Amino acid sequence: MSSDARDITGEPGDSHVADYKNILRRVLDNRPSGTRLKLAAALGKNRSFVTQITNPAYLVPIPAKHVAIIFEVCHLSAAERAAFIKAYGRAHPGRLRAPHRDARTRTIAVTVPDLGDDKKNRALDELVVDFASRLARYAESVG
Repeated sequence: MSSDARDITGEPGDSHVADYKNILRRVLDNRPSGTRLKLAAALGKNRSFVTQITNPAYLVPIPAKHVAIIFEVCHLSAAERAAFIKAYGRAHPGRLRAPHRDARTRTIAVTVPDLGDDKKNRALDELVVDFASRLARYAESVG
């Protein structure tokens, strides 16, 4: 844990937030490249949110309601889960005591054109994921 992450806000729990974010970052670095996008879709967020919750320099905590989804999508091993939960518990005592609502998701395939450029293709993918997330939230709110 670097001291610069702790110095951003100076709060005592900051190093613990960085600890569990480091664990999540290492997990994602060892997963297939599409995992971050899948996680964003499952959380109903865009890819930049995943970047924030995996960057120890951003001390914004991961909401407890997202932990079960993260475990499901990222396929954390038992040891990785235990380390994450321990660090999360140090950073946010008591938050994981309440049972999580298991997020039920399903995957659909959408065919989009190849724009011939990795950056443009990533941007299009993020737009589609963001649109689907917003549409799902809307459907839940009116249903």
